[in-house]
Amino acid sequence: MEYNEQMKNRVKRIEGQLRGILRMMEENKDCKDVITQLSATRAAIDRTIGVVVSSNLVECVRNAEENGEKNTEDLVKEAVNLLVKSR
Repeated sequence: MEYNEQMKNRVKRIEGQLRGILRMMEENKDCKDVITQLSATRAAIDRTIGVVVSSNLVECVRNAEENGEKNTEDLVKEAVNLLVKSR
């Protein structure tokens, strides 16, 4: 699977958020503020996982159709399992 620039940029943004959280901890910022930022980062990671899994699913279904495979149900089940595991 190819990861497009949008996906990579999401991860770079998350990386920046994590660096900011670490800086907040080093500066002994309030616990509530740190937790808020950690929660925002987790949400961003969850959304990124969704984008990657859905893009992969679209690519896999397209490839299956091109190769004449009729049953794409297993591909959908695998994508759902990946999403469930990520939680």
